[in-house]
Amino acid sequence: MRAAILEQAGAPLVIDHLTVAKPGPREVLIRTVACGLCHSDLHFIDGAYPPPTPCVLGHEAAGIVEQVGSDVHSVKVGDHVVTCLSAFCGHCEYCVTGRMALCSGAETRRPRDQAPRLTRTRDGSTVMQMLNLSAFAEMMLVHEHACVAINRDMPLDRAAVIGCAVTTGAGAIFNACKLTPGETVAVIGCGGVGLATINAAKIAGAGRIFAADPIAEKRALALKLGATDAIDTGAPDAAEQIKTATKGGVDHAIEAVGRPQSAALAVASLRNGGTATILGMMPLNERVGLSAMDLLTGKKLQGAVMGMNRFPVDLPRLVDFYMRGLLDLDTIIAERIPLDQINAGFDKMKAGHSARSVIMFEQNQ
Repeated sequence: MRAAILEQAGAPLVIDHLTVAKPGPREVLIRTVACGLCHSDLHFIDGAYPPPTPCVLGHEAAGIVEQVGSDVHSVKVGDHVVTCLSAFCGHCEYCVTGRMALCSGAETRRPRDQAPRLTRTRDGSTVMQMLNLSAFAEMMLVHEHACVAINRDMPLDRAAVIGCAVTTGAGAIFNACKLTPGETVAVIGCGGVGLATINAAKIAGAGRIFAADPIAEKRALALKLGATDAIDTGAPDAAEQIKTATKGGVDHAIEAVGRPQSAALAVASLRNGGTATILGMMPLNERVGLSAMDLLTGKKLQGAVMGMNRFPVDLPRLVDFYMRGLLDLDTIIAERIPLDQINAGFDKMKAGHSARSVIMFEQNQ
C-alpha cells in the first residue's frame, strides 16, 4: 500500500510503499477511503509533540472493512466504519464509569514484543504506527475497539471528519459541558473542531453562540454553521465585547485551537459560575489557570480530551444527525485532495484560511 511517512519531525511527509500485517485476533484491516488533516497531526509533524519516527500519522478516517481477526465481534467484512483514536478496553475504571476517552487499559495497545504491523516494502524496515491508527495510508490495521460501524448510506468523506473534529467539538457540547438549552457559548478558534462545536451548540439549543477567530473567512463559516455573533480575537477588547453583549459573560467558553492566548480569552469571557473547556493541544510546558477572584465567583476550568466521547454510541448518533440534516459537515470540509497533495494540505492549514482538508484515496488511482 501507499502511505505518507513522517521520517523526522520538521520534515515534509514522504510517500512510500508499505506492507501491512494480517489482522491479529482482535484486529480489523480497513481499506481507507477518506482521512481528514487534523491540527493534532501538525503538532507531531512540527515536533511540538515529539513522535517516534519513522511513523505514519493520521487518525480522522473512514473506510470499509476488508478482513477481521478471529476474535472480532463488533464489525464484519464489508462494514463501513469510522476510526477513533480513543480506543477503549471496556474493563478499566474509566470505561466502566462511562469515561471511555480516558481509558487506561492496556488491552488495545500494541504489545512490545509483537511483530511489526507496518514495514517498508523495499527493505522490510519497521515503520511505527501512530496512536495505533496510522490513517495516512491506503489500509489501516486497528483494534476493533478503535472503530465503529456506521450507516452505509453515509458519505465516507463526511464520515471521516466525525472521527476527530466533530467528535471532539460535539462531545464538548453534549458530554463535557452538558449544555442546557438557552445557555450561552463562546467558541475560541473556528477551525474544524471549533466549527463542529458551534454546529453542535446550535443543535443543543444554545441561546447565543459567539464565534471568535482572527480570520474573517472562518468567522463567516461559523455564522453559516449556527453562530449568532462573530468576534475578531485580534481586537484588544474581544472578551469585553462578549461580556457586554451577554451582560456579564457566557455560561460556556470552549477553547478549540490550542493556544495560551485563546485559553485566556475563554476564561476572560465567562460569567460568574461559567465553565471554560480546553480542547486544543497546547505546548506541553504551558499552563492554564483561574485567578483567585475567578474561583471566588464560581468559575470552573476543565479539559475534555476528544470531547470525552463514548464513540461507539456517539459516532452513529452524529451520522444520524447528518443524515437528518441537523449536522452540517459539508461546510466544514474545505477541499478533497489525493494523498500526493498531503504536504500542500498541511501548508494550507498553517496559513489558517480554510476549514478541513480531506484526503480521498480513490483519487490516487
